[in-house]
Amino acid sequence: MNIFTTFKLALRALWRNKVRTSLTMLGIVFGIAAVISTMAAGQGAQASLREAFASLGTNVLMVSSGSTRQGGVMGGGGTQMSITWDDMQAIKDEVPTAKYVAPLLQARNQQIASDQSNWNTSVQGTTGTWFKIRAWDAAEGTVFDEDTGNSNAKIAVIGKTVKTQLFGEGNALNQTIRIQNQPYEVIGVLATKGQGPMGDNDDIVVIPVKTFQQKLSKGLGKYIPGQILVTTQEDNQADTTIAKISGLLRDRHKLDASDDDDFRIRNPAEYAQVRQQSAERVSTLLAIVAAVSLLIGGIGVMNIMLVSVIERTREIGIRMAVGAKPRDVMTQFLLESIVLSTIGGVLGFALGYGGAHLIADMFGYKFFFPTETGFIAFAVSTAVGVGFGLYPAIRASQLDPITALRYET
Repeated sequence: MNIFTTFKLALRALWRNKVRTSLTMLGIVFGIAAVISTMAAGQGAQASLREAFASLGTNVLMVSSGSTRQGGVMGGGGTQMSITWDDMQAIKDEVPTAKYVAPLLQARNQQIASDQSNWNTSVQGTTGTWFKIRAWDAAEGTVFDEDTGNSNAKIAVIGKTVKTQLFGEGNALNQTIRIQNQPYEVIGVLATKGQGPMGDNDDIVVIPVKTFQQKLSKGLGKYIPGQILVTTQEDNQADTTIAKISGLLRDRHKLDASDDDDFRIRNPAEYAQVRQQSAERVSTLLAIVAAVSLLIGGIGVMNIMLVSVIERTREIGIRMAVGAKPRDVMTQFLLESIVLSTIGGVLGFALGYGGAHLIADMFGYKFFFPTETGFIAFAVSTAVGVGFGLYPAIRASQLDPITALRYET
C-alpha cells in the first residue's frame, strides 16, 4: 500500500470522527497559540523598552548635584547645589572619552499659550549640543545651533504634541507662544519620538539655556540647577568615563577620601539592562508555561489515538486479514496523528498571530511577530504528532489479526 493511499485512509478516519478530531486538535491549537503570543508579547515588550531608552540618546550619562543630609534625613537628588558651570567646562576639556557635553535645565508644569489655545507642558533650557546627544532633528524648521543655543534669544523648538495642542494641524513655524507671559518665536518642530521612560517625549518645549536662566530660573549664579548630559566616544566607555568624571569632580570640589560624593552620575543604560533582563525572565517564564500547555496537548493527542486504536481493533484485524502489513497500519495511525498536529499547528499559528496583536494593543507594546518562533512552534507541533502518535501507531501495528477479528466493541 503506497503512502498516498494510506494518507487518504487517515483523512477518512479523522473525518468520520469530526467531533473527536476537533477536540483533540484544541490542545495543539491553544498550545501553539500560547507559545507564539507569549513570545511575541515578551519580544515586543523588550523592543519597546529598547526604543524607549534609545530615545534618551546613546551612551548618555547624567551628572547632577547630590543630596543634602540633615539630622539623618536625606533630601532628594539635586537638593545640595554642587555642580557648577565651570565643572561642565572642565568635563569638556579634561575628560577625553566625553564626546558631547550639554546642560539640561527643566521647568515642569508650565502653562504655554498661543493665540488659539494653551497647554501645560515641560520647558527645557539647553544648548545646540543637546539635540546631538538626543539624536533629535527638526521635522519642520530647525533646531538650535551652538550660537543660538548659548544665546538669550527668545526662541523655542517645540515637540509634536505641543504643536498639535497649540496649533492643531496649522503651521507653527514663526508663530508666537507665551511662557510665563513672555513671547517666544517657534523656529522648529521636533521629529516625533513617541513614548519614553519619562512619558511622552514629544510633550516638550526647548529654549536656549541663557534665556531659561534669565526668564524661568531667575539665575542661580555659578550652580547648574539641573543636569549635565555627557555622551561617550565609544559604546564600552561608560564605566571609564564615569570614573574620570567622578575623580575630576571630587578633585574640583576638594573632597577627602572619607567624604561622600556631593554629586550623582547615572547611566540610563544600566536601568535599561536591568529592565531588559526582567522582561526576558518574564518572557522565558511565559514561554515555559506555554510549552507545558503544548506538551499537555501532545499527551491529549496520544490519549485519543490510544482510544482510537482500541475502538478500531476489529477494523485493524480486517485490514490485516485482507493483506495489510503491520507497517501500513502503523503508518496510517502515525499519519492521523501528524495530520491532527499539523492542522492544529496551522490554526494555532493564526490564533497566535491574532493573540500577539491583541496583547500589543492591550498593553501598548510595539507589535512584534516572531516569525522564527512561529515556525519553530509549528515544527514542534508536527514533532508532537510524531512523538506522541508513535506509541499508539506501534501498538496498533502489533495487534494479532486473529485476536483483533474476535474483538467486540
